[in-house]
Amino acid sequence: MAQTCAVGLRDLTIAFPGARSADRPFVAVQGVDLDVADGEFVAIVGPTGCGKSTLLNATAGLLTPASGSVSIFGAPLSGLNRKAGYLFQAEALFPWKTALENVAIGLDITGTDPEAARTAARKWLARVGLAAFAERYPHQLSGGQRKRVGLAQVLIRDPKILLMDEPFGPLDAQTRQIMGNLLLDLWSHDRKAVMFVTHDLEEAIALADRVVIMGAGPASRIIGQWKVPIPRPRGIDVRLESAFHHLHREIWSALKDEVVKGYQQSEVAS
Repeated sequence: MAQTCAVGLRDLTIAFPGARSADRPFVAVQGVDLDVADGEFVAIVGPTGCGKSTLLNATAGLLTPASGSVSIFGAPLSGLNRKAGYLFQAEALFPWKTALENVAIGLDITGTDPEAARTAARKWLARVGLAAFAERYPHQLSGGQRKRVGLAQVLIRDPKILLMDEPFGPLDAQTRQIMGNLLLDLWSHDRKAVMFVTHDLEEAIALADRVVIMGAGPASRIIGQWKVPIPRPRGIDVRLESAFHHLHREIWSALKDEVVKGYQQSEVAS
């Protein structure tokens, strides 16, 4: 039985206006085709400036394609993607609100009864291991704890698609692994479609069902896709398995030249 396609990108091109009116548009990504099945965890990896975040923003409905299309569960996307939740690298917590209030905001904005929203927020804080920190403010939490609050803030709305843009980037290596395990544990309960952008190839392989590699920009394209054959459930120890190292070497052999190109282009631009 065929899986439902949660996200469909078809011949997608995203371009931005030049700095001056006479300048040609800057083409960030060009001719991208990508399907993400319902329940599939897809990691997107590539050099800096290759358009990884651009794909997420187009899927979220924050960018209008110059050509091509975005479909969500088979329907053309017009405007914001109401079926998606977006977790950014930068924190989106309100500093004057407690952890409980920050999580409840995810339901408050939908018109949910305030008491029901707070009850649901307490349950989500417990699920991310922060039941005892409900009344603390963001400045009283560690970086990893703030990321947990942000994750609960997005998931409380029960989005069908989860867009994650370097969500654990600012964290130290140990905390990133802990957050990765927490994400997989939460995801395993209802298997949302996930598009996860990261610079960390090890993180991508450890988390995803499929790793998508983008070439250096501008006009970046998908240059390769690899299924991750390592069975679930997975934990930190997956990085010690021979299958993990074999896949890492295979993907890196395709990615390394693009990373060098991206670095060289950024040097020229600066």
